[in-house]
Amino acid sequence: MIVVTTPTGKIGSQVIPHLLAAGEAVRVVARYPARLAPEVRNRVQVVTGSLDDEAVMRQALEGAESVFLVVPPSFTDNNDTEYYLRFTLPTLAAMKSQGVKRIVDVSVLGRGTDLAKKTGSITASLAKDEEIERSGVDYRALWCPALMENMLNNVQTIKQQGMFFSPSHPDLKTPQVATKDIGAMGARFLLDRTWTGQGGCAVLGPQGLSFNDMAAIMSGVLGKHVRFQQVPRDAYKAQLIQHGANEVFAQGLLDMLVAKDNGMDNVEARMPENRTPTSFHRWCGEVLKPAALG
Repeated sequence: MIVVTTPTGKIGSQVIPHLLAAGEAVRVVARYPARLAPEVRNRVQVVTGSLDDEAVMRQALEGAESVFLVVPPSFTDNNDTEYYLRFTLPTLAAMKSQGVKRIVDVSVLGRGTDLAKKTGSITASLAKDEEIERSGVDYRALWCPALMENMLNNVQTIKQQGMFFSPSHPDLKTPQVATKDIGAMGARFLLDRTWTGQGGCAVLGPQGLSFNDMAAIMSGVLGKHVRFQQVPRDAYKAQLIQHGANEVFAQGLLDMLVAKDNGMDNVEARMPENRTPTSFHRWCGEVLKPAALG
């Protein structure tokens, strides 16, 4: 039995089909089971509740072999590290009580660098990793850069203005990864019973791209001119707050983007084992184009 958290999220939902295709028994923890795709809901066991509830996680992990952990995002919490640990500690306590020894989780690049200090959710995610390691379980982290799916946050401005915006440097090439490739990597570790100990693997996509590179690719795929516009950091932060983020989240996200501009996402070399197959061009055709033109 493999337990998957956030099964309706961008990454958790991408793990489950691989496990089912391999004939695995799968149990999911879902706050809103009705959001599960029907073809998934009918083939998995469902525990209703949140992974920050230890009783829910004890129920979910009963008789389980391993767990896939994703901390759901928050735009309004006032302490990123406390928020991440609020979801991590109950999972670890439930793993201990139920004798579950293996965990795979979604993490971030930048571990071991000064760039990852005081960078909002990046710092919090790495604190989560340290807590998992201290528990002594067998552990694999998926060290992820920016998600291609983040571009979906810009669909309206791409449709209406042919533009997308960020305070990031326009020509800095960084890795970009599709969530389906993170899901495939996570499933690979969950299905492999041979690994033990603690470690991780970067999930880097096939190539580094700048925002100007991405704009050129989008222009070709969408058949319309798209350009990237760098914006002042304070204006970007104000826009986040205007759209519902609180001060802590907005500043943390801004700090993260500054760290990425300073090279945080380029600390891991691209190698055969961490190079994932989905190109940004392919992702644009499969995901962005239907969203932008629909």
